Amino acid sequence: MWQYIIPIFDPDVKNWSAEARLLRWMTFLWLLVGLVVLFSASYALADSRFDNGLYYFIRQLIWLWIGLIGFNFLVRLPIENLLKIAPWMILLVLGLILITLIPGLGANINGATRWIKIGPILLQPSEFMKPFLVLQGAAVFGGWPRLNVNQRLTWIAIFGLILAGILLQPNLSTTALCGITLWLIALASGLPLSYMTSTALLGVTMAVVSVTFREYQRKRILSFLDPWQDPRGDGYQLVQSLLAIGSGGTTGSGYGLSQQKLFYLPFPDTDFIFAVFGEEFGFIGGILLLIMLFLYATLALIVAVKCRHRIKKLVAIGAMVILIGQSLLNIGVATGSLPTTGLPFPLFSYGGSSSLASLFLAALLIRVAREENDSLERQTWQKGAGSREKKLMADG
Repeated sequence: MWQYIIPIFDPDVKNWSAEARLLRWMTFLWLLVGLVVLFSASYALADSRFDNGLYYFIRQLIWLWIGLIGFNFLVRLPIENLLKIAPWMILLVLGLILITLIPGLGANINGATRWIKIGPILLQPSEFMKPFLVLQGAAVFGGWPRLNVNQRLTWIAIFGLILAGILLQPNLSTTALCGITLWLIALASGLPLSYMTSTALLGVTMAVVSVTFREYQRKRILSFLDPWQDPRGDGYQLVQSLLAIGSGGTTGSGYGLSQQKLFYLPFPDTDFIFAVFGEEFGFIGGILLLIMLFLYATLALIVAVKCRHRIKKLVAIGAMVILIGQSLLNIGVATGSLPTTGLPFPLFSYGGSSSLASLFLAALLIRVAREENDSLERQTWQKGAGSREKKLMADG
């Protein structure tokens, strides 16, 4: 019981595979570093808004505790069970995404209706879509040869509707991330190159159309190309982020000593939390963070390569793509390598929906590692038992 309430205490972990144990501890390390950074990044903002500097930090702790309880439950739940409910959850979350598009039902924040408000709680359906999109994407593309034409077209249409719904919120960055994840899962499954090329062209076309018809997206791209042209207007976010990271130098200004988070840098607790990290921990801290992400991605790929079950392999790849890919996209935005988006940094940025989705994805990855190890152990035992039986028969 205690391993669910306090997830870090789990005596069963010693029986897991090395990859599963390492991924679990690296997830906890990632989460811990994120909390340390969020405490610093959010304190001044929370103090000015709520007269309580711990407001965001405490709420994040509550979300993460709930997420870790779910995490510990999911790492014990067979992937097959999750694959059975994935289609229904996809349709449920798609319904919630479409609800956000109905005037008066979706909560409008900063010009986007990405949230549903339930009392004091804001939920972002597109975040909850990510783990189920990985599961169902793996099931569809992993089982592609067994699907008939109607089944293939149905799921392609549903995936397209999901991406269109997120795009209309509008949320181009999450649309792109989900689309790229599905594309990479399909590529890893071995779908014909002609399918992949045509799909990639369609995705690029959708992005171009979205940018063409949405002025704020065009302004973001122009400000990305030259933020100093309008440093107090469209380029303000990126300029302040670059100033923060540049101020950090080699070793950083020191924990809690960021100046840009003091109402110069927009969204220091969410979209631009890496800028605060870069200012306080410097170039060395940034390199260490990238090394952590690299090691996490390497472990995830080892799990995927060792996995002999086609669909589970794709689940591991999809979970890794979102966790690591979204982190790199967030860093890319903060450093001016990519246009400004609204993607949070997994397990760093403040937000309940993002935190729950990230822990769900990490749990999927660890579960695949556990099941592959259990499968190998069973096969080894069966081979050993068979050899002993043959030897006994020969001796008899």
